Parts: sequence; C-alpha cells; structure tokens
Amino acid sequence: MSWNKIIECVPNFSEGRDLEKIDQIVAPFRIKAGVKLLDYSNDEDHNRLVVTLVGEPEALYEAIVEAVGVAVRLIDLNQHTGQHPRMGAVDVIPFIPIKNTSMEEAIELSKKVAAKVAEIYHLPVFLYEKSATASHRENLASVRKGEFEGMAEKIKLPECHPTAGAVAIGARMPLVAYNINLSTDNLEIATKIAKNIRHINGGLRYVKAMGVELKERNITQVSINMTDYTRTALYRAFELVRIEARRYGVTIVGSEIIGLVPMEALIDTASYYLGLENFSMQQVLEARIME
Repeated sequence: MSWNKIIECVPNFSEGRDLEKIDQIVAPFRIKAGVKLLDYSNDEDHNRLVVTLVGEPEALYEAIVEAVGVAVRLIDLNQHTGQHPRMGAVDVIPFIPIKNTSMEEAIELSKKVAAKVAEIYHLPVFLYEKSATASHRENLASVRKGEFEGMAEKIKLPECHPTAGAVAIGARMPLVAYNINLSTDNLEIATKIAKNIRHINGGLRYVKAMGVELKERNITQVSINMTDYTRTALYRAFELVRIEARRYGVTIVGSEIIGLVPMEALIDTASYYLGLENFSMQQVLEARIME
C-alpha cells in the first residue's frame, strides 16, 4: 500500500440480517481505487453492520458518500428492530487518522462528508467527538438519545428523513468494540453489570457499555466501546465484568472483538495475563517487520 496519507473509517449501518442489502452497501468499498476494505461484520441480534476501511482522503470521501446513498435507499428504520441503539440507516461515520494525517485533517474530512450527505440525501447530520461544534454533542450516546423514533422532535426539522433518520459524523481516536458474553439469559443482570462498569455511572474511564440479549444463544452480553484503549486497557474491562458478574452467580463464557483492533491493545492485555516484565511493542515480530 503506497498511499501517502491514510485515514481509517468505521461506518455503522443499521442492517445486520439481510445479506443482499449488506453486499450492496459494502460494494462501493470493494471497487474504489485508493480505498481498501479491511473488514465487515454483521450481527443479527444488534441488527447492525460494522465496516472497517482505510484510504486516501479523497477516495475515502467518494466511497463513503456513495455507500451512504445505498443505505438510505435500502434501509427503512420504520421497519428496523434490534438490540443496538440507532438513529439512522447510517448510524455513525467516524474518521480516524492513521498515517501522515492529523486529527485536524480527519475533522476536515468528516465535515466535508457531512456537508455532502446532507446536501444530496437530505440527511440531518450531527457532528460528534472531535468534530463537534458544541460540547454537549461530543458524546455519541447523548447525540443518539431518543433514537430514530424520537429524532424528528429532537432536532425539530420538518425535512428530517422519514426512513433513514439522521447520522452522526466525526473524527476520533481508535475505538475497540469489545463484547463480553455471560452465562445467563437474564438481561437485567447484563444491564446492571454494564451500568456499573461504564464511566458515566462511576465505572472505568473511556468505557461505554450496555446489556444485550443474544436470543439465538440463550445468553446475554455486556457490549462495550473502549474509547481509548491506551488509557483503559481491555483486561481491566474484562476483570471488572468478572467481578461484577460474581455477585449474581454468573460467569464469563467468552468475549469478542467486533471489527479490527490495534495490535497494541491485544499485546497490552496479553502482557498482563502472562505477567511479562519490561515487554514492549519493539519485541513483536510483525511490528518490527512493518517498520
């Protein structure tokens, strides 16, 4: 990959069940020069599609705008149900600076995309995280509050899109979507654990969490967003969930990463559990090869 500037984008679409629609949404990322589709995963319980791609700023801009158009055409949120909160057919579009780019450049790209999708698809756009123009719109959970059903009243725009809702677009640090599965089908327990570990309720800094029911597996899940893995490690979230679960006689049956994860986040956790002393990323073979 000989690109000079690389920005990552992780758009989330409100479709996790219809594979034909998912293929159509992802298609613009497969064929665009200057863009590389790294990963995409759909979850039927969440009814959500998470895509990870990287690209040069201009090519990324064109691919994202095209994919948004596909999603707006295919997804009707009036017919959408799922475990994950959502306010739009394209729920959120974050940009993350990766190589030879600054946060300011990622912010500029986010605002360029926001202006275009608002213009051609008539989508209300919230600028969030580093792109927010007001402090109360930095937190995605606050922006999304009320979800699709309450969005028209919230933003008080008569032209609010009747089927595609609204979209949050912004620039941010790399985020790790990390889910921990529990040995219980009691959603109330998962919700209580999520409440106790998330920052807003006095839990771990840089952690957002909610309880989710996985009906097909007859278990529940603590669904977590680690918003800065360099300051709150994955193993801390894992261990705190284990501690909180113990009071209910519940155990952890597994965990999962959604999308891609920085190697450093996993090395940090592996180092903790192995008790490695004075270990650094410079000792990782792949990291040295890529220098």
